[in-house]
Amino acid sequence: MKAEHRFKTVLDTNIWISAALSPSGPPAAVVRQVLQQGLPVFSTETFRELETRLWKTRFDRYLTMELRRSLLADASGAAFWVDIPESMEQQKFSRDPDDDAFVRAAIVSGSKWLISGDNDLLSLAPMKGLYIWTPAQALLDVEFMAT
Repeated sequence: MKAEHRFKTVLDTNIWISAALSPSGPPAAVVRQVLQQGLPVFSTETFRELETRLWKTRFDRYLTMELRRSLLADASGAAFWVDIPESMEQQKFSRDPDDDAFVRAAIVSGSKWLISGDNDLLSLAPMKGLYIWTPAQALLDVEFMAT
């Protein structure tokens, strides 16, 4: 499938990490769907957050170094990368400023979905053309699953 015909989805950092920790859970199913049928969207800032969080020592008992390297390489290699325009860099959307990077990436890329387990993102007011959903909500969406 050509890249321009694949659906773009922003996956919050917690989705990637949850998928790695629990390969049979809903976050893992969402990651598989996006990697197989779509394009995960990253900006420099959102990928940096994934890298930083993934290397935290609290995951040492659960995720091998090789698994972490593989996850980062696979995500980066499959990604649709976006540059955030300067005019948008300071735009606020969420109570948590770290979450704004994910909303910006979704808007700039034209993503239809931003999948997260973060209540600050999930409680945002609806935005035209962007669904901010939990993994369970995404898995119930016929369009998301059929794309």
